[in-house]
Amino acid sequence: MLIKKVIKCSSRRFFSIRLSRGQAHLPQHISNILKKHDIVITDDEFKRDFQEPIVSHLRKRGLIETCVNEEQLFKDAEDKVLGLYCGADPTAKSLHLGNLLPLMILLHFNLRGHRIFPLIGGATGEVGDPSGRSTERSAMAEEARRDHVERISNQFLDFFQRAVEYGKTRNPEIASLSIGSQELKNNREWWKDMGFLHFLATYGRHIRVNQMLSRESIKARLSSDQGIGFNEFTYQILQAYDFYYLNKTYKVNIEVGGNDQYGNIVAGIDLINRLKKVEDSDRNDDVYGITVPLLTTSNGVKFGKSAGNALFIDKELTSAYDIYQFMYNTTDADVQTFLYKFSLLPVSVIDKIVDLHNMNKKLRIGQRVLAIEMCDLIHGDGEGLSNYIISEVLFSNSNIRENFKADEVLDAFKKQNLVCEFNRDEVLKTPIYQILYSACRGEKSKSEIKRMIKNGSFQIGNTKDGKVKDPDYCITENDVIEERLLVLKLGKKFYIVEVIN
Repeated sequence: MLIKKVIKCSSRRFFSIRLSRGQAHLPQHISNILKKHDIVITDDEFKRDFQEPIVSHLRKRGLIETCVNEEQLFKDAEDKVLGLYCGADPTAKSLHLGNLLPLMILLHFNLRGHRIFPLIGGATGEVGDPSGRSTERSAMAEEARRDHVERISNQFLDFFQRAVEYGKTRNPEIASLSIGSQELKNNREWWKDMGFLHFLATYGRHIRVNQMLSRESIKARLSSDQGIGFNEFTYQILQAYDFYYLNKTYKVNIEVGGNDQYGNIVAGIDLINRLKKVEDSDRNDDVYGITVPLLTTSNGVKFGKSAGNALFIDKELTSAYDIYQFMYNTTDADVQTFLYKFSLLPVSVIDKIVDLHNMNKKLRIGQRVLAIEMCDLIHGDGEGLSNYIISEVLFSNSNIRENFKADEVLDAFKKQNLVCEFNRDEVLKTPIYQILYSACRGEKSKSEIKRMIKNGSFQIGNTKDGKVKDPDYCITENDVIEERLLVLKLGKKFYIVEVIN
């Protein structure tokens, strides 16, 4: 049902084709590209990703930097239902692109039936993690922290729900799988009633200070002029206890984090193993740690808040259109890497798309697919198509009538609140300068609009053959696409008009 829906809503026409059986499983924009170049995707290629052991598959996609106890995890991930978690402290209003790599690990496991526990650090966020930082985090007001906790909690839930549905449109095998459970946790649940003396007496004896001092993040701060506060020094203990609590209470076996979290993850594994020896427990399951690589471009540029180039997954902070444009402008060298990491398209499909891209890089096939994939993954299926249409209308010389339906263009621009409505009689009988004056809502005067039209700065549609130099020109039925859509361009600005009866 979902695949049929995607194919229907993705009915824009890159090329006029008939879909092959294998490509019918894919969104139409990708099927069209492959068909245009006589490339067929077989049904076996969709199955291949899920026939491969998950640890091998994640390494192939470049999602694993290090794996603690990898050999045993390789076996257990195929034979058992495991529990995984990764955490995020509420240090900002939104998760960003760099945060998504650990979530992609959880997503791949979840699609194969494993249980996942995204964790918001409602308690640990008050302390601050020194990992990967040269200075101490600034204190945050309680009201702001609570707001961030609520926002990121919702982002966790929305991301995994949307990502599963997105995956079903990229690989029909996912629709037939038994998806694992998804359960959001807040570590304030177990820290709010934990007394300091009780923690020291019960768990302190099992924590080795020499190991804490050996962590790279701690050594770096100790040797700096600023030093490190006791709060940040003990953060690794808090994170280690989180893993222990989740393992004991919810049978979580795997912690996933960024590569700067390796020391904290190992501390959690060590604490779990030490406490198993002294507790009267029947837990005999192994525990594991996975770190993801730092997200950088091929030029070594880091993504994130500290780097000042964060792409947030909250639409209020980074719109889907901005994500589309950023990915569309990705360098050729990064296309395959980002598609492997963030797309749920089968690896073999990605390889063929990249091969096509490399044959003629000026067409930017790879960037176009990447941009659509990222929008659909983060904001839901269909967002990529909408922003593709907007981008093509605004920046491409391709003819709108030949490539899109009027409804597709209107729907895309309505999502961005960029459509103005005009009555049909008004459009057909009013001089164009007056229509433009109403459309621009007074941003330009009537005399300025007339001058721009006379100077050749106005056109109907997005191609130069639609230029009009008469301010008193009246729109005709031929100018209106499918009796509903009118595209006007004055200077560098487009006005998308819905013609209504």
